[in-house]
Amino acid sequence: MYRLILSAPLLLGMVAQMRAAQVEIVVQDKKNGQPLPCRIHLKDSGGKAQRPSGLPFWFDHFVCPGNVDMELDAGNYAIEIERGPEYSRVTDSLEIKDKTARFTFQLERLIDLAAEGWWSGDLHVHRPVAAMELLMRAEDLHIAPVITWWNKQNLWEKQKIPRDPLVRFDSDRFYHVMGGEDEREGGALLYFHLRKPLAIATPSKEYPSPMKYVAEARLTDDVWIDIEKPFWWDVAMWLAGGQMNSIGLANNHMCRDRMYESEAWGKPRLVERLPAPLGNGYWTQEVYYHVLNTGLRVPPSAGSASGVLPNPVGYNRVYVHVGPELTYAKWWEGLRSGRSFVSNGPLLRVEANGKLPGHVFTANAGQQIKIDLKADLTTRDAIRFLEVIKDGQVERKIAFQDWSNTHSLGSLLFNESGWFLVRAVADVKETFRFASTAPFYVEVGPSKHKISKTSAQFFLDWTRERKGRIKLEDPAQRAEVLTHHLRAEEFWLDRLAKANAK
Repeated sequence: MYRLILSAPLLLGMVAQMRAAQVEIVVQDKKNGQPLPCRIHLKDSGGKAQRPSGLPFWFDHFVCPGNVDMELDAGNYAIEIERGPEYSRVTDSLEIKDKTARFTFQLERLIDLAAEGWWSGDLHVHRPVAAMELLMRAEDLHIAPVITWWNKQNLWEKQKIPRDPLVRFDSDRFYHVMGGEDEREGGALLYFHLRKPLAIATPSKEYPSPMKYVAEARLTDDVWIDIEKPFWWDVAMWLAGGQMNSIGLANNHMCRDRMYESEAWGKPRLVERLPAPLGNGYWTQEVYYHVLNTGLRVPPSAGSASGVLPNPVGYNRVYVHVGPELTYAKWWEGLRSGRSFVSNGPLLRVEANGKLPGHVFTANAGQQIKIDLKADLTTRDAIRFLEVIKDGQVERKIAFQDWSNTHSLGSLLFNESGWFLVRAVADVKETFRFASTAPFYVEVGPSKHKISKTSAQFFLDWTRERKGRIKLEDPAQRAEVLTHHLRAEEFWLDRLAKANAK
């Protein structure tokens, strides 16, 4: 018997020669054959994500300008290619068996929402500033404030703060490098349009109150403060303070291929009523509907938290209707007005009597308002149903296959003040994939806001429960923090006293 003995360096060299292949992946625009910036999920037979050098990578995907050269071992690979929700999706497999290989794929634009005046944004991005241009091109995203200061992390501690933190490129894409996040015991607030970070790095998650930094931020005229999720424990207090600009209806608990099924350090849902994996998504909607039912008009927002959670940039996005020409200021103005819809998949555009979301319909006391709804829906995923939500309740459920060719969702009748919106829920088992318009509002007679006793009580109980959770040993600190919750309790008691509906 003969035994072949190879040295370690020689053996490793032979294995590398047998296994390594130079692979080129090309992604083209189907319309013109040009390279198309995109996102690629490439996994080997064991499910391990492949990472090329020199390109932005996060969790299980990378982005490229339309082509990528990388070294891969021989074997079989699964590949998915996407470019935001307005393009088709490629799902395929690769077999690597030669020393060189070239694969070409094409993506087709399904809809051009910018051409219709709708422009997309993601308000929760934790990716490197240097990668933002390619990341936004790869996702066909137009607005993206970048979180560069967050709790005890601050990019600007060792860098000079730019004179102009807003960057514009490709004529209609914008990112702002001074986004911030204050995340503590009661949840997270996102800050935009500031010129420098807030000094939020503190040793305690309960002290000082986040309202201290809200007050500091409000010294900047155009600051925007976003409630990152509706179910955070401090939401009732934040709403009562009247300083919030938007609230994350499509948020980072909703991921591309999974749900974060608990409410983390937020107010928990009743799991028996709203089971996983979709229960957290429905709970998010329910809390938001309670907000609207108390007469508060806070537009919905969207954020993916790419760079912290598994999402790509722009997975959760908010589309704002601006018109044919986008500017950064116009986009935020449109978001403030609620001319928007949020989505992590379906693209839902709704008009009510020819008006966009955010519109306020008015009538004199005793008059009835009839509102005809028309919708356009573009989607890569099957749709379970569309729902018309009126004053927090499902007014009408429409199976997608029964949707008429005229795209009519029927009519709504209002004899009193209220609100309504439309949502579409995709048939995806592992995550809450949906779209929702911002609310439309109705004002009938002198009572312009319907205030629900049930919803006001909901937030009053929430405030009292939150007060009982505050754990601070220092009496002075505890009293200072409780001051804000006591004010919130007074606000919700007053709201309850003013309730004019069940």
